[in-house]
Amino acid sequence: MKTLRDRIRAQIETAGPMSIADYMSLCLFDPEEGYYTTREPFGAEGDFTTAPEISQMFGELCAVWLYTAWKASGAPQMPVVAEIGPGRGTLMKDMLRTWTKIDPAFRKQVRLFMIEASPRLSDVQRRTLDLSDGEATWIDDMVALPEGPLFIIGNELFDAIPIRQYVKTGTSWRERVVGLDGNGKFAFMAGAGSADPALLPPGAENAPEGAVVELAPARNGLMARIAERIGRQGGAGLFIDYGYATPAPGDTLQAMRGHAYQDALLEPGKADLTAHVDFSALARAARQEGLSTALMTQGEFLLGLGLLERAGRLGADKNATEQQAIRRDVERLAGPDQMGTLFKVLAVTPSTVTVAPFVSPH
Repeated sequence: MKTLRDRIRAQIETAGPMSIADYMSLCLFDPEEGYYTTREPFGAEGDFTTAPEISQMFGELCAVWLYTAWKASGAPQMPVVAEIGPGRGTLMKDMLRTWTKIDPAFRKQVRLFMIEASPRLSDVQRRTLDLSDGEATWIDDMVALPEGPLFIIGNELFDAIPIRQYVKTGTSWRERVVGLDGNGKFAFMAGAGSADPALLPPGAENAPEGAVVELAPARNGLMARIAERIGRQGGAGLFIDYGYATPAPGDTLQAMRGHAYQDALLEPGKADLTAHVDFSALARAARQEGLSTALMTQGEFLLGLGLLERAGRLGADKNATEQQAIRRDVERLAGPDQMGTLFKVLAVTPSTVTVAPFVSPH
């Protein structure tokens, strides 16, 4: 049977070089060999560790935020609560436990949906949550969500949605593609397509030869769909990912395998491919649907929701070694040299709803 590498090579030989977006899509979501369709990438045994896998405190504080958003929205009955791209299900497990503790009535009336495209990961999530029949529904697209106010969360969702790259060649920006070099190996090169100058980040015209800019129409399209739904039926969205608050030229495409970086073209389907998220573009997509947006760093968000106080309570009856581990977790989640600054948190709400620690949506 032909490998994913063989099939990509054959496609390039037949149809010419492919866009970064198409290459990412095949590497991540190919039904037979795609990264997310064939493996469990999370945690110490996988290729990377997400915030919910570091500490239960992350999920607990996210649960508090979504619950507060529900209260700020008038506590509508039978809310639709969804996680999109739920990983191993760890985040939702911590959130459900938290809601059961702070408001059992809310927990009971929630209509819970897990939006997951990978059947393999859906099975992992079912085992993690271990819920009774009917307590949660797995769907592969948000179009299957029922009517009603939607309170949705996505952690490290947008970074894995394929991007397009454009490279500066002379006075134009040509689409960066994956082709074959003189030795028949995969290589990045400038393709025939070019970027709409109106979509380029500020200062792009002064970028040096060979500079790269990234555009992500698929990401923006998904955010627009989520925002349109919230704008029409109410709710709120919380999205956590690594990326930048303002766009600028730069190549952020990266491959991660075994908690180490590797060449993105080396082993199609065997490494996680991601790129940094342009939060200004996501926020713009949400505002175009009539919603308000607010952005802060993950450190500011978690500390603003009481991370230190929660850590203190969690460690109160623990021994010195366990307390030290909790302090390390706090540093990993919120420290400026760890996830605290690179990771951002975007809140998306109707203009009438503001949820702490965000104070001034715009």
